[in-house]
Amino acid sequence: MRLSRAELLDYMANKPLKELGQMALAKKQELHPENTTTFIVDRNINYTNICFVDCKFCAFKRTLKDKDAYILDFKTIDQKIEELLAIGGTQILFQGGVHPQLKIDYYENLVAHIAGKFPTITIHGFSAVEIDYIAKISRLSLQEVLGRLKAAGLSSIPGAGAEVLSDRVRAKIAPKKLSADRWIEVHKEAHKLGIKSTATMMFGTTDTNEDIAEHLERVRNLQDETGGFRAFILWSFQPDFTPLQQEMPHIRKASSNRYLRLLACSRLFLDNVKNIQSSWVTQGAFIGQLALLFGANDLGSVMMEENVVKAAGTSFCLNEQEMVRLIEDIGSLAAKRNTAYEILKHYHV
Repeated sequence: MRLSRAELLDYMANKPLKELGQMALAKKQELHPENTTTFIVDRNINYTNICFVDCKFCAFKRTLKDKDAYILDFKTIDQKIEELLAIGGTQILFQGGVHPQLKIDYYENLVAHIAGKFPTITIHGFSAVEIDYIAKISRLSLQEVLGRLKAAGLSSIPGAGAEVLSDRVRAKIAPKKLSADRWIEVHKEAHKLGIKSTATMMFGTTDTNEDIAEHLERVRNLQDETGGFRAFILWSFQPDFTPLQQEMPHIRKASSNRYLRLLACSRLFLDNVKNIQSSWVTQGAFIGQLALLFGANDLGSVMMEENVVKAAGTSFCLNEQEMVRLIEDIGSLAAKRNTAYEILKHYHV
């Protein structure tokens, strides 16, 4: 039987954590009976930190006038990709701030350049927020923007910009950002064009259990319709150095208990999303490992570079060997994957 929204809310509020973990682990094993835990070797490349959206939870953004504002040139981007290839990387997570002046031609040329020069690298790039703004400033439809980027070499899009898909929350933490409905619309249009994506949720700002349930229901409903989400990734708000922390100093980083509880609930509710990713980047290696016993089947990325979370004062690092050790330590089989969750390499089978 599919978990209802009422049951989800009850689980979030009342179900003992240990029992939730056992239920989520059983669901994971049902979906992944092969007992394999995957990860990917990739690099986050933030092509610009210039952004006009002014999200209150972000410590990364800069304005056009800031001295440390930047747009990476192609040579720098090429060097970063060459460094990734040298360690066996297969994907770049490519996104930036919402630059107020860059139109479709810039993005099209950038994607085409990377796809042409590095054909073995998958471009997993541009959040719904970026795509929405590119469409507006270029006076194009979402379908036109996504179609042109796909033709240039874009493979898939990340779930960034979702935060919590509740307009009540969004009005407080990111009033300039696209609505919850519009985020869903961008991903729906991408899925129609054969562009797969991921769904994400950042919790721990002003959200309630009701807001989180709304978010998960929106994701599940779209997945029922399109089947276009490859994975779901949950992480907690990192408050340090953010405007929201200054505005609401009572907000603290969510506990590990809260993270694991919501992760388990996500695994149980999102019965149509096969892959759930652990967020060791925000939680640290050992909670990231524990998440594998609370429903996650993927340890995320050996992240060669990460700038957004780091700007908020959180910096954890894992290499390939450490990922394998964490996976094997819980009795699972470690495997390196690509963006499409296809296995590239098994370890110690």
